[in-house]
Amino acid sequence: MTTVVCNHCEHTTARVADWVKNRIKPEQIEKYLDHGRCFIDTAAIEQALKANGKPDPRRVRDILQKSLAIETLTPEETVCLIHVEDPELLAEMRQAAQAVKVRVYDNRIVTFAPLYLGNLCVNNCAYCGFRSSNHSEQRRVLSLDEVRREIEVLAGQIGHKRLIVVYGEHPATDVHYIASTLRTIADVKVKTRCGWGQIRRCNVNAAPMSVEELAVLNEAGIGTFQVFQETYHRPTYERLHPAGTIKGNYLWRLYAMHRAMEAGIDDVGIGPLLGLYDWRFEVMALVYHAIELEKKFGIGPHTISFPRIEPAHNTPLAQHPEYAVDDDEFKKLVTVIRLAVPYTGMILTARENARLRREVLPLGCTQTDASSRIGIGAYADLADGDQQGDRQQFLLGDTRSLDTVVRELAEAGCITSFCTAGYRCGRTGQKIMGLLRSGKEGRFCKLNAVITFREWLDDFGSPETIAAGEKVIAEEIRQVREKMPEIFDQFMRYYDKTQAGDRDLYF
Repeated sequence: MTTVVCNHCEHTTARVADWVKNRIKPEQIEKYLDHGRCFIDTAAIEQALKANGKPDPRRVRDILQKSLAIETLTPEETVCLIHVEDPELLAEMRQAAQAVKVRVYDNRIVTFAPLYLGNLCVNNCAYCGFRSSNHSEQRRVLSLDEVRREIEVLAGQIGHKRLIVVYGEHPATDVHYIASTLRTIADVKVKTRCGWGQIRRCNVNAAPMSVEELAVLNEAGIGTFQVFQETYHRPTYERLHPAGTIKGNYLWRLYAMHRAMEAGIDDVGIGPLLGLYDWRFEVMALVYHAIELEKKFGIGPHTISFPRIEPAHNTPLAQHPEYAVDDDEFKKLVTVIRLAVPYTGMILTARENARLRREVLPLGCTQTDASSRIGIGAYADLADGDQQGDRQQFLLGDTRSLDTVVRELAEAGCITSFCTAGYRCGRTGQKIMGLLRSGKEGRFCKLNAVITFREWLDDFGSPETIAAGEKVIAEEIRQVREKMPEIFDQFMRYYDKTQAGDRDLYF
């Protein structure tokens, strides 16, 4: 009998097989089907993509006005934008996407870091460096002490306040391990230059779970629960995810967000892995997914991600994806997503290189990572920019430091927000969706962005970044004085206290 040993936990092949066998709960899929059918109609999407010819410019401009009113587009409206090729209309779409982002989120960019806590996985996805058949991967699951050491770097040296924690699907990283790591992360406080550092929000990227397990995560204090469908195109999905594995069940994954919301997790994140199938199909399916969540639960996805497949160690399919998305297509699809689901947060990751991130962020993105190290245990034992392919899921395109990225954003007139206040004030789920659609959430966020940016600059900023950041802060303070005079004095009291060393003040 084979035994997998990882950080003092033993998992025999038989035990792992039993765990896999009991993961999927068919009744937790069937309850959400509409007369036995799922909300992704592959044939209908493909037909719509084929049938929609050259769009009427007047029709396109009417659709853009709907986006600017922060209304979710229909699939028919989305496919119209997908088919736009006229340079003048594309330029108008980009301008509208930028305007939508500013209307909902102002000039803020939220930063975070990915933290991979284990790379054991029972699945065998053809494109993934963590797949079970990749025997050249260094397998490891972090102990709680090792998790603390990672957080000491992330919160005490780099200055992150928000994480996306990532886990393979394996009994060694089951829901109880995830809950334990979330509690451990929340408990770490580190002395900084002027105050103290702490992770204040933990989003989770993990495998689909049952309602009962998701309730455990919710109780542990999860932020956004993120599950990517990888590809919504079912024939491709089934080809890339072997039958008999947990991930081979298309519907179990497709309805992961339904179960999360049923369990009380009201902020969820969705996305495809671009390159597995035609990006046009994936964008259409994303819109169907957003509409489905709005229909069933009254709220759509809190975030949408759009990662492109990147090279992975000993993984040929990732080196040469069949449906590779070029840079121009990537910019277009980001624009269309912003217009189609105008309220959602949009996450641009360090998979992309620095040049492309500079070009894509203004098209409507709201979040990005920096100082990212995605090898297991890499924050504690690797320097910024170092990568080891056999201990990470894929290779990154941008490994610049958080300080560098913050400075670049400031020079572009953007404020980096480290705010996590809304989640702790109950501005989640339906509450935040209403605020986002009305533009009111931006009032809270502008105030808290300035305060947390001041905090980060004082605790972690280099002299060059502090100089660039303070120019942005001066303009933000001017806007608060002019647009929110009724709260300006209280805002300045919080700001002055933060400069004096107080931490975690928010509206």
